[in-house]
Amino acid sequence: MKKIWKVSLAVILSFVLAACSTDSGVDTNKQESDSTGYPITIEHAFGQTVLDHKPERIATVSWGNQDVPLALGVVPVGVSRANFGTVNKQGLHPWTQKVFEELGVSDPVVFDDTDGLDFEAIADTNPDVILAAYSGLTQEDYDTLSQIAPVIAYPEKPWQTLWRQQVLLDAKGMGMEAEGKQLVADTEKLIQDKCKEYPQLDGKSAAFIWVDASDTGSFYVYLPKDPRAAYLTDLGLSFPKSLEDQVKDADDFSISLSSEYADLLNDVDILVTYGDSTTLDLLQKDALFGKIKAIQRGSVVVLDNDGELAGAATPTVLSIQATIDAYLKELAKAADQI
Repeated sequence: MKKIWKVSLAVILSFVLAACSTDSGVDTNKQESDSTGYPITIEHAFGQTVLDHKPERIATVSWGNQDVPLALGVVPVGVSRANFGTVNKQGLHPWTQKVFEELGVSDPVVFDDTDGLDFEAIADTNPDVILAAYSGLTQEDYDTLSQIAPVIAYPEKPWQTLWRQQVLLDAKGMGMEAEGKQLVADTEKLIQDKCKEYPQLDGKSAAFIWVDASDTGSFYVYLPKDPRAAYLTDLGLSFPKSLEDQVKDADDFSISLSSEYADLLNDVDILVTYGDSTTLDLLQKDALFGKIKAIQRGSVVVLDNDGELAGAATPTVLSIQATIDAYLKELAKAADQI
């Protein structure tokens, strides 16, 4: 019995498709405190989830949710397989595997759900709660998971939960709201401190795009509602007004544009995209993209599809800790070309 998580171009586009901001995007004053006692109610896109007691067995599904309990020192009873970037034989990103091992677990339960949620495997872990604050759950998926255990779903739209919201919602679902707030504060402090080491990024703009360098008829731009673009603003980079003006629906997390509109990228200082060692060269030789200033001068960060930064560009608290130095160095190299 399986559904969701198709690993195809569509998923890569949903994954793959502000200077040092401290805005969490979640009103923590409205969150119930850990001392409130149970039952507690957590609101999300599918309604409300009521928890009668503090969960002990935590399962997580979808992208990155496992990193919240791990960062809080709790070992999940089962987690979803990673499907992009550097993934080890167990199906985990290296930062996730590292913390599992630090917590004494060398062989965690990993759901083989990249072709659809494995409800039977999830049920076999006998969870008290299922964390999915950043996910693409459908109503059907949510209903089925809710027969297994209470589910913490995304607050409004699929694939639009930023890392702070993910921490606060998942931590609240664990009965560790206070610890979650502190984790957010600590991570924000880390980001702020690291940003100060790269003054060449001050005042620069950046856009996270996706373009097939071998077929440049169109391209995608990720908007600030998407974690990738929002992370760039966390790192002190502004989102270009020329692209913001193209947004027709405030709920969109990306826009698709014909390559005829590539010149909109001319006021962007730094471009970030997925690709490989050939991507920049192909774009520089392209009739339209080759005219873009950032591409001409090499102010482009190409995230190798199989590299750590490709997975970390959609950030979690653990991936930020593990890769922020490497990401900032690549962005600084691009800024140095200006």
